Amino acid sequence: MLVMDLGLREKVALITGSSRGLGLASARALAAEGCLIGLCARTEDRLEAAQREVAAVAGDPARVVAIAADVSRPDGVAAVVAGTIKAFGGVDILINNVGLGGGAGLMDTPDAAWQEAFDHTLFPSIRASRLVVPSMQQRGGGSIVIIASIFGREAGGRIVYNAVKAAEISIAKSMAQQLASSNIRVNSVSPGSILFEGGSWWKRQQADPAGIAEFVKREIPFNRFGRPEEVGDVVAFLASPRASWISGTSVVVDGAQSRAF
Repeated sequence: MLVMDLGLREKVALITGSSRGLGLASARALAAEGCLIGLCARTEDRLEAAQREVAAVAGDPARVVAIAADVSRPDGVAAVVAGTIKAFGGVDILINNVGLGGGAGLMDTPDAAWQEAFDHTLFPSIRASRLVVPSMQQRGGGSIVIIASIFGREAGGRIVYNAVKAAEISIAKSMAQQLASSNIRVNSVSPGSILFEGGSWWKRQQADPAGIAEFVKREIPFNRFGRPEEVGDVVAFLASPRASWISGTSVVVDGAQSRAF
């Protein structure tokens, strides 16, 4: 893996939803830059596999701690933050990656589906951010990155997904303004369609290869899906001192897929 020398050696990075996909790619990128890594996920066997993979990048299993928890619950978020601080003494970087957005249209999406999406996407970002801020303040600053979506910036996808991703982009902006005085930067990353095994696009591709091939041809100018590491590298940069004057923005990583200016 190419190391970008971003000045992150010995910084502590906590990544939620980090057993696969964008969370795992972000953890790998940060580990390659010398960060101490806190991983979390609900599924223990997948989390253990991710821990081994990130530890191989880090060069030492002691540089990676993995905490099995459900961060859609307040006690789960608290356990993950407390476990990372116990292992490494604090948190310098938080990557909020967990997300869910089911449902269908307005008239056939019940309240429970809306509540589930906010419980699994927005509230974990709010709670984790609130819990790490005191540690970041004690350590002289930090960086928070929220993984949102191009469909938080423009119409596309399901209405519930649009709403929660737009909310993530909005709170990242507000948090950036509120936390600047503590030298804490906050940004969101808005990926386009990213393919990885077990992810939503991978499942759709398995179910309808021809239809997904047509989607890619029609919607993505580079004629391919994005790769998780293409997002992870951007996350690592935003978390680093090299991005010291970037805060309160949403960085699009989509291969020119989106239509927004």
